[in-house]
Amino acid sequence: MMEKDIDISIVIPLLNEVDSLDELTDRVIDQLNKLHKKYEIIFIDDGSDDGSFEKLLEIKKNLENIRIIRFRKNFGKSAALAEGFLRAKGGYVITMDADLQDDPAEISNLIAKLDEGYDLISGWKRKRHDPITKTAPSKLFNFTTQLLTGIKIHDFNCGLKGYRSEVIKAIPVYGELHRYLPVLAHWQGFRVGEIEVEHHARKFGKTKFGFRRFFSGFFDLLTVLFITRYRQKPMHLFGFLGLVSLFIGSVISLYLSVLWFQGYGIGHRPLLFLGVLLIIVGVQSFSLGLIGDMLTSTKNENFKTPVKEEIN
Repeated sequence: MMEKDIDISIVIPLLNEVDSLDELTDRVIDQLNKLHKKYEIIFIDDGSDDGSFEKLLEIKKNLENIRIIRFRKNFGKSAALAEGFLRAKGGYVITMDADLQDDPAEISNLIAKLDEGYDLISGWKRKRHDPITKTAPSKLFNFTTQLLTGIKIHDFNCGLKGYRSEVIKAIPVYGELHRYLPVLAHWQGFRVGEIEVEHHARKFGKTKFGFRRFFSGFFDLLTVLFITRYRQKPMHLFGFLGLVSLFIGSVISLYLSVLWFQGYGIGHRPLLFLGVLLIIVGVQSFSLGLIGDMLTSTKNENFKTPVKEEIN
C-alpha cells in the first residue's frame, strides 16, 4: 500500500505474549473494520523467546495489513516504539500493549478525541486491575511527573495513546522516554489531552514491571526536565545552582574569617572544608553553565523552531 492509502496505524510492541496474540489481533481488526478506514497493524517483537514471532508469522499468512518487526534481543519499549513510529504510514497512530489489558474498543474513542483538535491523546486507566505492587509506585510516579512538569495527565505510563502522524515524527524516543511522550510533545507545542480508558486484568503471562523500571523512570524524568526546560538555556540551571553554592560557601568562609581575626583556630574545623568545597562547586557549576550556553549557541545556528503551518 502507498503511504497516502493508510488512515490508521496500530503500533504494538510486545515481549513474550504468544498466548495473547490471536485474540488481540482479532479484536483490533474487528474494531478497525467498524471504522471503515484503511489501516495497518505493526507488531514489534522486542526479543521474545516464547514463540511470539512464530505466532505472528502464522497470523500474517492471511492478513496483508499486518507488518512484523523483530529485534535480535530485548532493547526495551522505547526502542520498539521508535521503530514502529519510523515505519507507521497512517495519519493517526495508535499505540497499545499486547497483553490484552488495553481494550481495542478504545481505538475509536482516541481517534474521536484527536478529531476535536488534539495532537496526542493519552489513556487514563482510572480503574486498574493490577496488584498494589504495580499501582502504588505508578501513582507516586504519575503524581511526581505531574508536579514537576505541570502537565495535568493522570497516567503517563499508559500504553494506550493516540497520535497525529506529525507528532511521532517530531519527538525523539530513546532510553525509557516512552513514558514522557506527552511531556515531549507538549514542549514541542502540540496539544495534549487525556481520556479515561477501560483496563482489564492480565489473562496470560506475567507483568514485565519491576522496581528497576520504577527507579529508571525517575532518572529519565530528570532527563526530560532538562531537555524540555533547559535545553536552550543551560545557564539558567547550572548558573542558578552555581550561584547558590557560591553564595553559601562565601557566607561560611566570611563567618570563619571573622572568627580567625578574633583569634579562634579554624584550620581543623569541618565547616572550613565545607565552605571551600561549596565555593569550588559553585565556580565549576557556573562555568559548566557558560560552556553549555556556548555549545547551545553554536548548535542554534542550525536550529529551527517547530512551525505548525504557514499561510501565504
